[in-house]
Amino acid sequence: MAKPIYVLNGPNLNLLGSREPEVYGKGTLDDLRQRCERKAKALGLKVDFRQSNHEGELVAWIQEARTDAAGLIVNAGAFTHTSIAMLDALLACPVPAVEVHLSNIFTREPFRHRSYISKAAEGVICGFGALGYELAIEALAATISPGKAG
Repeated sequence: MAKPIYVLNGPNLNLLGSREPEVYGKGTLDDLRQRCERKAKALGLKVDFRQSNHEGELVAWIQEARTDAAGLIVNAGAFTHTSIAMLDALLACPVPAVEVHLSNIFTREPFRHRSYISKAAEGVICGFGALGYELAIEALAATISPGKAG
């Protein structure tokens, strides 16, 4: 069986739908998971969708992806702006990664303008809400299986 795309979500994304819906939208994390699964299925792929509020767990999942995933989509939440540990794990991971953010981090508070993990990403998608995850799946599909992107 083909390896899945890991979709890793960081702190507070479990609160989607209730936390600042004017910034992050009204959809829940489960709604986001379902969108990702539908998009991946349409492209002949599978996703392994996860969320953690713990930096170490996210790092362990990135390390796991070294052998068990075809690609990574990472929304590190606030760890985007603080986690050298996640950057180091991503740099050590040979599979392609896309950084995703629901909001446009460059139109928000200045501390959000810096991403530590971008250096390890093939690309960054921000500001398109849940659609950004679907775009990331398409980008990875094109990267890992040329001709599969929609």
